Amino acid sequence: MPAANAQIAFRYRPQDSATGVTRTTAKRLAVLLGVDETQVIHIALHELASKVLPQYEADGGALTKTQLSKLKKSAPKAQGGTVRSSLFDADSA
Repeated sequence: MPAANAQIAFRYRPQDSATGVTRTTAKRLAVLLGVDETQVIHIALHELASKVLPQYEADGGALTKTQLSKLKKSAPKAQGGTVRSSLFDADSA
């Protein structure tokens, strides 16, 4: 992708809100973080991406009864003591 096409227009908001900030706020953040305004935008986008986007591939969903049975069989048996809680439902054992 050519560099000219890799850029977007960015406009600061006239006042700070939940959906944007003023240039004054961006400058204050830049000074506080020791970076330029562009880097502030990148940091903010990275934080949002980490918070909102999945950080791993989706799994195949719940375990099947066969998979659960194999796990239970392969798990080491408790030596003495009392089980206070379980990761598995007692009904599906």
